[in-house]
Amino acid sequence: MIISNPIAGPASAALEQLTPTQVTFLQKLPKAELHAHLNGSIPLSLLQTLASEYLSQASHDSYSSLNESIKSSLTQLSQPGGPTLTEIYDFFNLFPAIYTITSTPDAVRRVTNAVLQIFLDGETPQCTYLELRTTPRASDSMTREAYLRVVLEVVESYPASQVGLIVSLDRKMAQEALEDCLAAVIKLRSEKRRIVGIDLCGYPTSGDLEMFRPYFAQAKKLGLGLTVHIAETTDNTAEDTRQLLSFNPDRLGHATFLNEEAISIVLEKKMCVEICLSSNLLCKTVSNLEFHHISQYLRSNHPIAICTDDILPFRTSLLGEYALLLAPAPYGLGLTEDQVRRVGELSLASSFRERAPGNH
Repeated sequence: MIISNPIAGPASAALEQLTPTQVTFLQKLPKAELHAHLNGSIPLSLLQTLASEYLSQASHDSYSSLNESIKSSLTQLSQPGGPTLTEIYDFFNLFPAIYTITSTPDAVRRVTNAVLQIFLDGETPQCTYLELRTTPRASDSMTREAYLRVVLEVVESYPASQVGLIVSLDRKMAQEALEDCLAAVIKLRSEKRRIVGIDLCGYPTSGDLEMFRPYFAQAKKLGLGLTVHIAETTDNTAEDTRQLLSFNPDRLGHATFLNEEAISIVLEKKMCVEICLSSNLLCKTVSNLEFHHISQYLRSNHPIAICTDDILPFRTSLLGEYALLLAPAPYGLGLTEDQVRRVGELSLASSFRERAPGNH
């Protein structure tokens, strides 16, 4: 049985505008999900179970503000329509609690299994091909390498044609943590494990980006794809964007607030833009679909991939995100089926699937 979260918000409203024939078209459409975070895609029921297990095992001495934070985050995530977000930064505050209750190999294995089932199993899988991304975390019960091995164990229970793993590096990471992550990636790639790319993620304005340059260069030497979260907020500076583009990434996450100089580079180098419509709307980085930056890329026939980002807080699915393309305005962008089919083709063409060990 596949346990997923109910659809709500913009994705639900768009789906309600479609005919059964249109829904079937979207379900059968070949497409790739290239921007799905593991810890933001956990089914709510499993997260609640893991939280209950964690809190029941906590001693009275450790029953502290951390446990209260877990309860608070779960309360917000359990709202029928998902958590109320007044700005993008509210979104990041939900994750420390999730990381705490998924800090053992058993918990990581369970959430990875559940998330892959949501995207890949059932009569109508969400996507043809999935790139799942996650940041390796060290805890009292596992190293970063051990974390990746648990995730890969589940990923590799599916064919390489269905799923690959992207290793995320957080902008707040210290150099020691970065070295630890890259050492694990190098070792696992030497064992021909299914890591296909590297991602830069995290709090949008934190960190010294120049520190990441040698690690990204080394990842490229390993044959890995590179994708970076870029220009997510109005607080991201032009210099920040220039630095990220200087790493020559293959794909860009969100790219919401690129200036004209950056857009010209992106178009020239045909860097695929990972578009997360519900995420942008609910985090209020985009006011409505009419003014969404997807329009400039559609007009240019530029590579894009429609993605979910985090289906747990945003109460969406890949089907719901594609409904936002097909549904008439103001519920969606009102694209034709041929246009939507082209978007699906572009997403598959922009994947890192061919970078899996043994494919190059």
